[in-house]
Amino acid sequence: MKHETLEKNIGLLGLFMVAAVSIGGLTQIVPLFFQDVVNEPVEGMKPYTALQLEGRDIYIKEGCVSCHSQMVRPFRAETERYGHYSVAGESVWDHPFLWGSKRTGPDLARVGGRYSDDWHRAHLYNPRNVVPESKMPAYPWLVENKLTGEKTADKMEAMRTLGVPYSDEDIAGARASVKGKTEMDALVAYLQILGTSIKTKR
Repeated sequence: MKHETLEKNIGLLGLFMVAAVSIGGLTQIVPLFFQDVVNEPVEGMKPYTALQLEGRDIYIKEGCVSCHSQMVRPFRAETERYGHYSVAGESVWDHPFLWGSKRTGPDLARVGGRYSDDWHRAHLYNPRNVVPESKMPAYPWLVENKLTGEKTADKMEAMRTLGVPYSDEDIAGARASVKGKTEMDALVAYLQILGTSIKTKR
């Protein structure tokens, strides 16, 4: 009889559903906050340089994240194509993290070092110059847009408050290290570091 009352009262049923989902979710999520494998960076990982950090922001600004995931799943078909599956320790300093699930283009989690800088430049300038069947849009303006570095130190300061181990020297030299570089330089620098924290056999 009590069960029938619960089923017939939509408000009460909704309340119990929310409680059940909340309890189930918390039992899955809360333990992750206390696991080193989730909260500690992988061995040897370094924070993004000022130029790589600017490249990461350009990657977000230009919408690259909308078509390219950065999360290799632990399945054979994925690891054979892209390399070692993604681990949480690679992203502990990513704010925001860019794992994602949308994959219109290839996953880029392990793209660092796979192609030369010149290949990336040609590909970003006009993808069909190197991959004739590519559907990716061209980004020729990246060559023309110059970085001023005006906000770079502020970004690094903000990242440091979130736990990224930038030193005072890193922050002090941030503006000078990116000023005059192009957005293309920054984006290529970012792409070339992706996935290189974990040494994998290809």
